[in-house]
Amino acid sequence: MQITSVPQQNSYEDPLLYLPCSEILKYGKGEVIYGPEKPPENVYLVIDGTVKLCRQASGGRPLVVDIYQAEEFFGESAFVGAAEQCEEATALKPTTLMSWSVNELEEVIMKRPRLGIALIQMIVRRSIGFKYRIESFALENSAQRLVRALLTLSERFGASEGDGSTSFLQFSHELLAQYVGTAREVVTAHMGQFRKQGYIRYSRYSRKAIYLKRDAMEQWLHNG
Repeated sequence: MQITSVPQQNSYEDPLLYLPCSEILKYGKGEVIYGPEKPPENVYLVIDGTVKLCRQASGGRPLVVDIYQAEEFFGESAFVGAAEQCEEATALKPTTLMSWSVNELEEVIMKRPRLGIALIQMIVRRSIGFKYRIESFALENSAQRLVRALLTLSERFGASEGDGSTSFLQFSHELLAQYVGTAREVVTAHMGQFRKQGYIRYSRYSRKAIYLKRDAMEQWLHNG
């Protein structure tokens, strides 16, 4: 079975067009924004920084649901209240946010109904993406899941380079392992093999950036 990805379209409503500004919130690296002991009551917008959203998998291991960057929303589970107490959002680096309570959003939607459409579109797109990830977990091995994760993260966080590769800030092997549902040692072994095969390389002067040959990795994934 061929697993595809979320279709890209440009006709979606932008929630930012309808939302008023809110109070600015700042979090340091590693600081928990909300978690099991403090369920989300607000929907958040990343102004600057990066946020990791996790859930507890079997055996108590954290599983990264997604990673959010500037101009992306998270915390929509606030709409269902205490039912999502196993969810935790953490700042991966110093992060600035805005937030709106569910009541505030409901009031704005009553005045600006297009905001409701925009939020529904956002949630549906994410649900489609999660469906593909579930298919990947069910049908693909750890190497294939890792390649798919690298392609997704490079598309969202990367920049095209002159040699045809895509560069993006390197995420730790531990975080990648939590994203694909395997052990850090497995990710390290796969990354070493991909590097030997020329699919990826690290920045020459530090290991803070990774360069990915997207076309080659997509072909590798297509060939199975």
